Amino acid sequence: MGNFSSLRANVGKFDLASKTVLIPEMSRAGCLLLAATLRSFGVSAQVMETYGGLHLGKQFTSGKECFPCQVTLGDLLAHLEKEKDKLGEGFRPENYFYFMAESGGPCRFGMYNKLHRIILDSMDGLSRTRIASISSKDSYALGGLMAPEVRRDFRRTAYLAVVVGDCLDRILWRTRPYEKETGLAEAHFEESLKVMTEAVEAHGRRKRFRLILERLERVAAKAKEITDPTIPPKPLIGMIGEIYLRTHRPSNQEIIRLLEEHGAEVVNASLAEWINYVSYSSLRQDRRNIILALRRRDPGAFWRHLKAWLLHRTELAYQYLRQDQVYRRVKRRLAIHTDHRIGHIERQLDGDRLFSFAVGTEACLSIGGALEYSLAGFDGIVNVFPFTCMPSTMSSAILKPLLDRLQIPYLDSAYDGTFQPNREAAVRAFMYQASQHQRERRARGASRH
Repeated sequence: MGNFSSLRANVGKFDLASKTVLIPEMSRAGCLLLAATLRSFGVSAQVMETYGGLHLGKQFTSGKECFPCQVTLGDLLAHLEKEKDKLGEGFRPENYFYFMAESGGPCRFGMYNKLHRIILDSMDGLSRTRIASISSKDSYALGGLMAPEVRRDFRRTAYLAVVVGDCLDRILWRTRPYEKETGLAEAHFEESLKVMTEAVEAHGRRKRFRLILERLERVAAKAKEITDPTIPPKPLIGMIGEIYLRTHRPSNQEIIRLLEEHGAEVVNASLAEWINYVSYSSLRQDRRNIILALRRRDPGAFWRHLKAWLLHRTELAYQYLRQDQVYRRVKRRLAIHTDHRIGHIERQLDGDRLFSFAVGTEACLSIGGALEYSLAGFDGIVNVFPFTCMPSTMSSAILKPLLDRLQIPYLDSAYDGTFQPNREAAVRAFMYQASQHQRERRARGASRH
């Protein structure tokens, strides 16, 4: 390992069809639907049980890592340990691919799979379990993972599955604060997730998206039936932050449910937002490359970057078209909140005056997304992130004084696996402020009529 050759040989893009792909849970709906998409295309894929192996993740790390790195490592080690106990002598670590994506830019996420690789190589036998990875650097291109003839279809189906997962989450958040009986919304979510997983696995490969969306529309119609229309609207809380922590319920200690218990209706940033952001960022980079090629009078580079720009422009347009289609089907039956457009988020940053998109990371989405929520009449913003997360710390530094001037309640909620004794007190105080903001907002609206 002195030359880190394993990081090159055993982390990267490998043919997924030959192994069982192990996916760490982040958003439960999004990950289960992604696994269903892989199975639809003939790949053996499963989402690992989560958070039960956290002690293993902490055992093999120093504590300086990003908290999701510890959680996902623990999930992997616990899963392989269970497989070894179950299969005995038949256990073959080389029969598994661990799926861990990465991103470029100043974020520790880009190093997760490298650290995981080093730890696996230090353990008896597990050096033969390779890590399959895709990167935001090339817009999560699938070259090497799948046969060329199915890559485009898989990518489009996977994106649809992610958006469907986002909608299932938003259906839950829209109904649980207003359910007729405690537990109905959560039970409906679990039932709906099973139904939609089966639909994606059955119809994804053939791109029979109409059948998938028909089932989703029925899910939304049933969700409306479990809500009590006599319950008055609750304060709207927009959630932003690091993508894993804000969507992984065990890691954030069910922050959305806690906010709901204190009177909130919550809308969390979506998974599709990140995918759209990666495509949008590639588009911006292509534009800069085209301008640079013109300045250098390099026609070869100009046409190459123009072709890339057209490809990413088409990709982003398709994603928005498909996303709008899915949300329209749900909104026929239930008034869920739609997603942000990345261009709108960038404009909220006011021409780099607040923050530059060129910096990258989720800080762009968090700062701009918080301002989008404020314009949409939300009553508070919660920033959820791992303790010491650099992009979220930047977001907090900018948003705290900005939202204070706008008189919108704001709460930082950082996590590292420990339980903070003042957490509920902070949420109670925040929700009191959000309730006041709602009353004042509604009074201003009434005074205009």
